[in-house]
Amino acid sequence: MGKRSKIILIGGAVLLVGAVVVLSAAKRRQPSTEVRLEKVATRNLTSIVTASGKIEPKRKVDVSSDITGRIVNLGVREGDMVTRGQMLVHIDPQQYEAGVQRSEAQLAGALAGAAQAQANKDQAERAFTRARDIRTQNVQLVSQEALEQAETAHRIAVANLDLAQRQVDQARAGRREALDQLRKTTILAPMSGRVTRLAVEEGEVAVPGTFSRETGLLMTISDLSVIQVKVKVDETDVVRIHSGDSTEVSIDAFPDTSFTGHVTEIKNSSVAGATTSGMNTDQAVDYEVIVTLDHPPVGIRPDLSATARIITDRRTGVLSVPIISLTVRPPADTLSPDSARAGASKRPAGAAGANRPGADTTGAKKEVEGLFIVDTVTMTARFHPVRVGIAGDEYFEVLGGVRAGQTIVAGPYQAIRDLKEGAHVRSSRQAADSAARRPT
Repeated sequence: MGKRSKIILIGGAVLLVGAVVVLSAAKRRQPSTEVRLEKVATRNLTSIVTASGKIEPKRKVDVSSDITGRIVNLGVREGDMVTRGQMLVHIDPQQYEAGVQRSEAQLAGALAGAAQAQANKDQAERAFTRARDIRTQNVQLVSQEALEQAETAHRIAVANLDLAQRQVDQARAGRREALDQLRKTTILAPMSGRVTRLAVEEGEVAVPGTFSRETGLLMTISDLSVIQVKVKVDETDVVRIHSGDSTEVSIDAFPDTSFTGHVTEIKNSSVAGATTSGMNTDQAVDYEVIVTLDHPPVGIRPDLSATARIITDRRTGVLSVPIISLTVRPPADTLSPDSARAGASKRPAGAAGANRPGADTTGAKKEVEGLFIVDTVTMTARFHPVRVGIAGDEYFEVLGGVRAGQTIVAGPYQAIRDLKEGAHVRSSRQAADSAARRPT
């Protein structure tokens, strides 16, 4: 090799090394966004709706009094087991016994009045019949006026008898009412169960709960053989719940323990509550869902706080991406019209896109949902529309738009929100390593 060739070769090598150094320096100077990277992978997903509520027995009865009176005997205490027909409360019966005696006296008087009216009616009937027969035989013996007077007296006697009989019926009804009032001084258990609430003490006055249920409440008897959890579910989630869905229930009084159950009822009417925010009033609409526990714990009590995790769907071995990786962009930022249409296509039933990070429900028709896929060679991020299915605790099922093994931007939320198409990114793990190597 000649001297000239060696000089040219050495010069080319120097230029190549210089170009590499310049490109490396330029790459280092190019700004990049620190993000968390993750690969698209297959996972088992479970869609869960979480709601809070309280423990309640399936069947309970609030016992109240139908009459007013002082309680002279309280036959049970809170927590006692009772059987159907057992005496619970005895109210002072004196005034009601007097009422029975008064009604019996009124009935006796009415019966006597009816007997007298019957006798008067019979007498008037005989007088009228006799006057009519005599006048038939001889019109000179009984005048027409006397006959009419006898007929009128008979009619009056019949009317008085009818009135007396009605008074007898009224007196008998009054006696039945008085006896019923006396019977109500003893309150019996309407069902078997446990006294879960006792609202009165012996010596207090029992009053009917005509206008206020709480005012007239004496006690509550609950059948604890079947225990339910009544929870309130938001209107956006209740459509995903079906009768029979399996449920995990955690009860605050039994920490570190979960209980199995299933959905037995979904109310059709909503439970609406108004929440005020500033000058505006937003209406929060919830629906009541009833979950029945399969094996309730011993010692469970009504009104205990509980949280139900209702399993609405399951997927096995499906492509999934982190929930936080989903965002929205205008269609102009997507890679192609075909991919934009794929991302904007109708989502299948069970997708929960309305509440995912970055979703803009007001502009859902104008923006496309997707995520950023990273080219691991150039470390640039490109937005790709995707279609998602059910939502797990941390991941969405992906129905189209990405492939297994692709690297995507998985966080943080603010970085994804501000990320631009074609932006350079660096892994937060790499950034941490660089910081560790930086001299102090």
